[in-house]
Amino acid sequence: MKQLLCLSVLLAFFACGENKPVPPKDVKQYSIEQFYQTKRTGAGLWSADEQRLLVQSDASGIFNLYEIAVTDGSMKPLTKSTTESLYAIDYVPGSADVLYAADKGGDENDHIYLLKPDGSSQDLTPGAKEKAGFLGWSKDKKALYYSSNVRDPKFFDVYKMEIGAWKAALVYQNNEGYNLDGISPYGDYLALSQSITTSENQLYLYDLKNKQLKEISEAGKPGNYGASGFSADGKWLYYTTDVDKEFAYLVKYELASGKRQVAFETNWDLMYSYESETGKYLVIGINEDGKNKLIIRDAAGKDVAFPAIPDGDVVAVNISPSEKNMRLTVGTSKSPNDLYAYSFETKTLKRLTTNAAPEIQPDDLVAAEVVRYKSFDGLEIPAIYYKPHTATANNKVPALVWVHGGPGGQSRVGYFAFIQYLVNHGYAVLAVNNRGSSGYGKSFYKMDDRNHGEKDLQDCIYGKKFLQAQDYIDKDRIGIIGGSYGGYMTMAAMTFQPDEFKVGVDIFGVTNWMRTLKSVPPYWESFRKALYAELGDPFTADSVRLHNISPLFHAKNVKNPVMVLQGANDPRVLQVESDEIVAAIKANQVPVEYVVFPDEGHGFVKKENEIKGYSAVLSFLDKHLKAAPPVGQ
Repeated sequence: MKQLLCLSVLLAFFACGENKPVPPKDVKQYSIEQFYQTKRTGAGLWSADEQRLLVQSDASGIFNLYEIAVTDGSMKPLTKSTTESLYAIDYVPGSADVLYAADKGGDENDHIYLLKPDGSSQDLTPGAKEKAGFLGWSKDKKALYYSSNVRDPKFFDVYKMEIGAWKAALVYQNNEGYNLDGISPYGDYLALSQSITTSENQLYLYDLKNKQLKEISEAGKPGNYGASGFSADGKWLYYTTDVDKEFAYLVKYELASGKRQVAFETNWDLMYSYESETGKYLVIGINEDGKNKLIIRDAAGKDVAFPAIPDGDVVAVNISPSEKNMRLTVGTSKSPNDLYAYSFETKTLKRLTTNAAPEIQPDDLVAAEVVRYKSFDGLEIPAIYYKPHTATANNKVPALVWVHGGPGGQSRVGYFAFIQYLVNHGYAVLAVNNRGSSGYGKSFYKMDDRNHGEKDLQDCIYGKKFLQAQDYIDKDRIGIIGGSYGGYMTMAAMTFQPDEFKVGVDIFGVTNWMRTLKSVPPYWESFRKALYAELGDPFTADSVRLHNISPLFHAKNVKNPVMVLQGANDPRVLQVESDEIVAAIKANQVPVEYVVFPDEGHGFVKKENEIKGYSAVLSFLDKHLKAAPPVGQ
């Protein structure tokens, strides 16, 4: 069919007596400031009267709390922070008070705050190094449950606070270092897990009344188990597992009898599920080829139809307590997420936000495409691809291989202003999901264990080869970029395969595995052994291999320009990692640029910092990749 199509095109040219090249599409270029007029709105929690939604939005340049009126979409600011990002937790039942979470400068020590209607706030978890997380409301809505490591920095205990009194009462002391995976609505059971490796764990049910622990994971059937919430009546535990299967599926476990049954499975990983307030609806989230797919089922097990939203993908929902209304989060790779309100009774849909940058024409942006290519050993590698509108065989463009974080992360279809900014300025971007990425089955996920910086790096290099095979890509102008683990992959490429990529952009990437693995935050204790099982234990003979795959110790090999971006408060990849790799590259007399943000952590959330950092990345690429002379000249 493809050959016939090509033939018909050729015949058309000859019939017209012409064989002119196809001109590139005329696209307006936009500034970084215009791209970051985009707003990000998250959460969307229903008020008691279901006339308002509690959200966080970065409309002010930093995340603050707002209420959105369902009637007309008007937004009322609740906070005016200029220093710290604030994230909505929920309305306090029976009041106009609000709970929110915030850390200090990206240090990840999140606290839970109470916000009153008069604007005053109270830190409910004020420990100096405390990290707290909301677990849910009690069934009678008179108390909240939360996790905290205030007793021991390494372990999270469970606490209960009565609304109004706000006094912490210890419910469960976590001496064994389990992961806390949820609490039942009546506060009688905890779901706990214990990591063995990053792809294998054990799931437990703890009876808080009788102080009894019961393993839910099946003996002799190793795999990944993840609690996915208790049923609304407190009789069932939902969990996901990949036991005996390639992809994660949903299981329903009856607490009283121990009976279990498969509740849902498909040929993609099931991400999560939850029941609405009384169990009338079950929401199921599926990771389908790098994209969210949602299913809602009623109590009879029948699928509930979503309202039709042109040019939009429903990526998340929140069903109101009355189960009469639903908040939908909708977006695409060309459009940021927007919030909608839907009435189950009247079937009416209201758009509540318009988060797209007002000065950018949607047709000037590009839609992400899911592609696949073969790696060095024949393994098929999935990727998310962004091709500039201006790219043609007669107007070749430079390109970037984009590497996600993790190691077990995933590049997904969705709006990212930075990527669209790069593409709008003439760079093709291939976001690779190298072996070890999540979302493509457990075998693929395990493939990079003890192979980091080796086979997964080859997947990135073969991503470059995929780009070079496109007739509209300038095969001599291809760079690599990534954040966190992707930053490590960038520097691994620049040190271990220094001739492959013309530039590298390292965004808070690991460069010394021994230091990083020794300095993981104390609250990672329950996960630390699993992390060591995948990457290596820096306190054992594994340190030899970790030294060998750490770019810092091979920085003398770097020969092409590098840019590094870092948050000073990053608790995962310490600033010293970036300081040292930059100094080592400078010692090579190789061009290196370095941007440090004193008020950011592991990821940049303030618009002014994103604008500064990402505009600097484009300037760096324009200078060292787009304007660089071709090989041999």
